[in-house]
Order: sequence, then C-alpha cells, then structure tokens
Amino acid sequence: GSVVASYPYDDSPTHRLTGVYSKSADDEVFKYLAKAYSSHHPIMRTGKPNCPGEEGETFPDGITNGAQWYDVEGGMQDYNYVWANCFEITLELSCCKYPPTSELPKEWENNRESLLAFIEKV
Repeated sequence: GSVVASYPYDDSPTHRLTGVYSKSADDEVFKYLAKAYSSHHPIMRTGKPNCPGEEGETFPDGITNGAQWYDVEGGMQDYNYVWANCFEITLELSCCKYPPTSELPKEWENNRESLLAFIEKV
C-alpha cells in the first residue's frame, strides 16, 4: 500500500518495471481528477506517504502515472479506460492494506474532504 492517487496508463509499451511515463490521450484530465483528490488529503498532498520500508518514496502533488510508479499489464484501470471509456483513477489510501478497525475513523477523516471534492469534479 501507499498514499497516492494513480492514473492511466498503468501499462507501458516497454513493460519496464518502473519509471516509464505512459501518457494517455486524456492525461491532463486524469491528472486534474487525481489532484482533486490528493490536494484535500492531509498525507497524500505532501507527496511523502512515509510507508514502512518505502520511506524515500515520493509522489509530486500526491499523484503518479501508474506505469511511472510500477508497470501493471492488464490492469482494470486501463481496461476500463480503453474498452469502456471509463475515466478511473486508483486511490491508494493507506500504507496498510488492512488497517485495524480502530484506525478507520481516522482514515475516514483523512479521506472525507478528498472524496467530496472528487465527487464534485466527476
């Protein structure tokens, strides 16, 4: 896990593991939607999720192109965009994939304004 808004494409023509910006035709729209979410999130907007084992990982403005972060061939985000014309971003909301129940109220507070801002945009 991490704390970042990721947008298409997740796959790249070279299939390098990381570091390839795979731009879609709607790249600016995707960046706009990703920033709409990240800019309202207290951790995501810093671009420094500080996840255990990945303390040096950074994401400018709290967003990333999927393939630039890591290449995923055949991912749902790309499939929906290409085949169903759905504009979808992936939200990584926590360093922990399964946060304990006791942390859920804090996670809700971290994400509430982001979710509302995102809904307003779409």
